[in-house]
Formats: sequence, structure tokens, C-alpha cells
Amino acid sequence: MQPPFAQYKLIKKIKDDRFDEESLHQYRLLIQLGVRDFQIAVVAASDHRLLFFEDYILADLHTHQELMQLVKTLFEEHSILQAGFWMEVKVSIKNNKFVQVPAAVFQSDKALDYLKFNARVDTTAETVLFCQNTTQDIVTVFAIQSDLYEWLCGIYKNTKLNFFHQSAALIEGVSVYSNKLSNSPLYLYVDRFKLHVLSAQKGKLIYYNQFVISQFSDYVKYIMLAMNGLKMDQQTSEVLLWGYIGKKSPHYTEFVKYIRNVNFGTRPENLGFGYMFDEVQEHHFFDLYSLDLLSA
Repeated sequence: MQPPFAQYKLIKKIKDDRFDEESLHQYRLLIQLGVRDFQIAVVAASDHRLLFFEDYILADLHTHQELMQLVKTLFEEHSILQAGFWMEVKVSIKNNKFVQVPAAVFQSDKALDYLKFNARVDTTAETVLFCQNTTQDIVTVFAIQSDLYEWLCGIYKNTKLNFFHQSAALIEGVSVYSNKLSNSPLYLYVDRFKLHVLSAQKGKLIYYNQFVISQFSDYVKYIMLAMNGLKMDQQTSEVLLWGYIGKKSPHYTEFVKYIRNVNFGTRPENLGFGYMFDEVQEHHFFDLYSLDLLSA
């Protein structure tokens, strides 16, 4: 029996008929890790088709050591995660220790100094990394636990491995998504434990912020704060919504009481999806899908 700190639950698994474990060297592996959740996706490099997807909920942990043990257990018990011969592996970290810096003023040797403006960093236990958005002149500086970073580097030492932050993936996804729209809605991503608010116009990021949510009223408070700052009208301005919220959920019903013009976003167009993914709502996992837009 697994100890209490090594518990995880597979919520959703989808495998395309075209997925072939003998062809991992032709696939990109996407990994997204948060404190309480974990997702993986496999993308065929030839046609950018999503071939494999899993979503996990992790146990309510108390220390990073417990999280490390849980993640190691998950990897050990997984059929493909420990394979070392992927074409590329992209890891996205979900945490509060990040900051966005304009690329024009960014200096790599100052990365720690930038991050200290927005977060407390323990340099004895954390490694500071950074990634640049593909279409934006923005560098995201973020922290990752050093033992997690070194462990993942060891597993994927024989393949191309890059680390990113969830905020960079969302910024890239929304920026690209905004290119196809004639208007400029407010974009929301409702995570399991946070709210991400973005604004972009014709491919250019205007606003991004992440908020921790402790009760439902926080959603409305932070959305109103962003809309007021962007001079948007809560009755007429469109809001596009992605994330862990159902179209018939109580949260959505409450949303439309305060913000009238709410619609759900669709999947980004960078990936192709087979019919088996029809069981996943289109506004789910936008951050994971958008991770594949980033490159180092």
C-alpha cells in the first residue's frame, strides 16, 4: 500500500489510436506540474496532433519532500514518463514565484534580482530559471525547487529538455488566440486554485496577472479590478473563459450575474485533436496546450 504522502488520482486519460510507444523519438512530451495537480500530453512532431493526455489530482501535501516522493512514485509507476528518448520534453511549472521582465532590459545575470521583486527565493533550495515568449518581448523569470529540477534533468539528460512557467504559456496562448479576433475581450483562465486575467489585442499582450482564490467573491473582485483598470464595461465588454469551470456549474451561473457577456474560449489552433478528445470540454487545459507554442 502506498503511504499517504504518495497518493495521486488519475482524473482523465485519452490515447489516440495513432499513438505508438515505439515512436517516442518522434514526439514532444509536455509536462505541467503544480502543487495539487499534474498533466502530461504527447504531441506528434510531424503534424502537431495530440496523441496522449492525462490529468491527475495530487494529494493535499504539507512539504516539498512529500511532493517529490509523490512525483517520483508517479513517474516510477508510469509506462512512458521515464523514457529518455523523446524528441523534446517541455516542463511547465505552476507556482507563485515568477516575474515578467521586458526582454529589452533583461540581463541573465540579474535574473535572481528581478525575481526578488516579486517573491522570496531560497537560493539554497531553489534554482532560478527564465524563458522568453515566442511572440512577445517578455522574459519570465521563475523559481523551481532545485532537487526537482536536477531530478528531471537526470531523467531527460539524453533529450532536448526545456523548462517554462505556466504564466508564459498562458501569455503565449492568449496572444496567439487574440490574432484571430476583431474585438479585445478580457481573457480569464480559472485554474484549480488560482485565477489568471489577461488582455491582448491583435497578438500584443496588454495585461497579465495571477490571483490566489480563497472564496468565490474573490473571482468577482479581481475581475472587476482588472476591468476597471482596462476601462472595460462589465455589462458590454466580452469575457472569454477557460479552465476548470463547467458550463452549467454554480460558479458560471454566478459569473454571469456580474459580467453579462461571458463566453467560453476554444482550443488553441496550434494542435490537432482526434475525435476521442471530444469528451474533453474545449475550454479545458488551455495552459497545457499553449505550452507547445513555447520554444527555447
